[in-house]
Amino acid sequence: MAYILSTGLQEAEYEYSQDTVQSLIYNLFPLKSHEKKRLLPIFEHAQIDKRQFSASMEWFEHPHGLKERNELFHEKALKYAKGAIESCLSNLQFLKQQVSPSMVDHIIFVSSTGINTPTLDTYFINDLNFRETVKRTPMFGLGCAGGTSGVARAFEWLQGHPEKNVLVVCVELCSLTFQLTDQRVSNFVGTALFGDGASAVLMSGERSKLREMACLPTAKVLNSSSRLKPFSTDVMGWRVVDTGFEVIFNKSIPKLVKSFWSLHMEEVLAENLWESNELPFIVAHPGGRKVLEGYKEVFELSDHTLKFSENVLRNHGNMSSPTVHFVLNEAMASEPEKGTRSCMTSLGPGFSSEIVSLEWV
Repeated sequence: MAYILSTGLQEAEYEYSQDTVQSLIYNLFPLKSHEKKRLLPIFEHAQIDKRQFSASMEWFEHPHGLKERNELFHEKALKYAKGAIESCLSNLQFLKQQVSPSMVDHIIFVSSTGINTPTLDTYFINDLNFRETVKRTPMFGLGCAGGTSGVARAFEWLQGHPEKNVLVVCVELCSLTFQLTDQRVSNFVGTALFGDGASAVLMSGERSKLREMACLPTAKVLNSSSRLKPFSTDVMGWRVVDTGFEVIFNKSIPKLVKSFWSLHMEEVLAENLWESNELPFIVAHPGGRKVLEGYKEVFELSDHTLKFSENVLRNHGNMSSPTVHFVLNEAMASEPEKGTRSCMTSLGPGFSSEIVSLEWV
């Protein structure tokens, strides 16, 4: 088994209300006025109050090439990743004392909004004094599924290394992908949803000494499950162009929640011998309002079941892979009773679904 001991979050430094972003996009977006007015309800119905960006509003008013965007990604993503890691390893709400980076045996680094070789984890390994022998697994291209997938891969590695510890780190700067001249609806939807942020999750194996440092009931990872829908690569992702990344959003995503994801979730519940109404909350990646509504509709969930996801969406928007860790942080901070069961779940490019089963012990 594996255990989630602590989480750490890092917001981007520029915070703007949804109304402020909407006004900016209305002035900038390359469509005629009547076409933009037709799309504005996407902002108004997104159930987002505010978001955090890695660049100021003025930055979005000018064109930027891939090189410039990627340089800014490297600078800010490294800063945010380090902040999330330091927060996670010193989070005294979850830990009895600060954890040294030297106690981490494996780092799983997840990101899809910038390109680095060597990958960004090598930089924060140096800066934060992790061991030279720390193992590293960079994961690229998982998009919104990356936060749950990173936890799943850590769980699987800890099955074979029960005395070890893993740090999962996610960082995404989705706002830097905004394309000033891209007239597609996908680009408009992205401007109404995306935010920037970073997260870290500390996990330990069954026989790790680090488990003794937990000061609250911890989330035990029972199992992990992955599902990939065949021939659905056009549903979600990025298209790399000379000016950066162009977002791909297919309007079928909410329907896939009710079909593809629901079947996957049913399989996981059956494997665990659980019923959906037994779960007091779900650690669900809030991809957007329609995705959350799809989750609720499929299993007739109460509003309370997705309250943590709705809070994160309202206050941060969709930050891609770190977002589900923001939800996890809220769930853990609520101090669930021993025996509480839940699932962490995210959807991403591929089209893919990742689910991790949890029980507080």
